[in-house]
Amino acid sequence: METAGKISSMEIRGAGRIATAAAASLRDFSLDLRVQSLDDFNSEVKQAADILLETRPTAVSLSNAIRMVTKYNANDLESARRAVVSNANRFIKNSREAVDKIGRIGGRRIRDGDVVLTHCNSQAAISVIRTAHEMGKKIKVIATESRPRFQGITTIGMLEELGIETELIVDSAVRSVMNEVDLVVVGADVITANGTLVNKIGTAQIALFAHEARTSFMVAAETYKFSPMTILGELVTIEERGPEEVLPDISKYRYVRVRNPAFDVTPHQYIDLICTEAGAIPPEMSYMIIRERLGWEPEEEI
Repeated sequence: METAGKISSMEIRGAGRIATAAAASLRDFSLDLRVQSLDDFNSEVKQAADILLETRPTAVSLSNAIRMVTKYNANDLESARRAVVSNANRFIKNSREAVDKIGRIGGRRIRDGDVVLTHCNSQAAISVIRTAHEMGKKIKVIATESRPRFQGITTIGMLEELGIETELIVDSAVRSVMNEVDLVVVGADVITANGTLVNKIGTAQIALFAHEARTSFMVAAETYKFSPMTILGELVTIEERGPEEVLPDISKYRYVRVRNPAFDVTPHQYIDLICTEAGAIPPEMSYMIIRERLGWEPEEEI
């Protein structure tokens, strides 16, 4: 599948974009699928879903999106096809609306004159910053480069278009500027049942620096970023990407090994607030989001 290749290569990046792209891909795949029976349809859709799932092992947004799109009961082929299309369209619509709601809720948390630090490139975090700006609040943003993929360059481009004053810093400069920062706003790739955050590599040290400086740390995340399987104690897989992202000419070196973890883990104790479309919650309420918003019980098998 073309979408799977784009997700794997990070041509499509960001947990929210990955989720909506996967939903759209399954929708289009089901519409184009030419089979004669319901069993064949179910088998082909499952195979396509499995291919998508393997592209980014950390992103729970991907598995939740696929689960929501492929959760249907149908007695015939065309009913199954309509269900997949309807589920996908609903997920994409709800995802877009969630980002807007998060912006409205989180934007209230930013005060006039605040300096906001953000890391990587998150649609939800940008929505919070954009909404505060549209409220007429005079704010400044400090954005990290977010190496090695430099997602921060995408972020400053978006903020430039919005007319928001922005500074770009290298990741290792975060501690040097933290005393100037009033609020940290980041997105999420995964939020576990106890409110622990898995996000772009470098997030954990930013949270630690914010904690030391007594700077508020807020996560902006759609509810489908929460991980049901962590209720059962399953650990989140941290994706290790290729060394060429860090050191393109790695073949020159005989004794050098490059490690390139794409994500790190931020303990819930360093998070002040998680801003979702369901409201702003403390990290300790993450379990309730999984139960009530995702409709998942511990006994359910995924």
